[in-house]
Parts: sequence; structure tokens; C-alpha cells
Amino acid sequence: MRSKLLLDLAERSAWTGAQAALGVAVTDLADIPVWWAAPVALALASAKSWVAGRLVGRPGTASTLPAAKDPATPGLGT
Repeated sequence: MRSKLLLDLAERSAWTGAQAALGVAVTDLADIPVWWAAPVALALASAKSWVAGRLVGRPGTASTLPAAKDPATPGLGT
């Protein structure tokens, strides 16, 4: 179970970092104030959640981990 939690932590950290970096890059490329990076990153997070919940991870979640590796999958942690 510990390895699944570490994998989940790594996944969440990587996606958060990527979304933040893309938000800053988009504001820089668009030559708009950097405070727009937060709304851009939130929009990216929503898009990732929608896509992940339908294509990659467990349905109904925002996880991009397969169900067998997702610690939130019922019955796998016990």
C-alpha cells in the first residue's frame, strides 16, 4: 500500500508542477500578466481531470494511474 501512496503522490506532484509551468509559459508567450497563470493552470487541471477520468484512469476520478495502481480504488488497499 505504501508504494501505491508514493506513486499517487508522485503523480499528483508531477501533474501540479506541469500545469503550473504551462500556466506560466502560456502567460509569458501571450504577453499577459503572470497572475493569469493560476486560472490557466486551473483550466489545464480541469481538462486533464476530464480526459483522465474518461480515457486513462479509473472512471469517475481524475487519476491518470491505472485502477490497479490507484490507492483510491475500493478493495485494493485492504
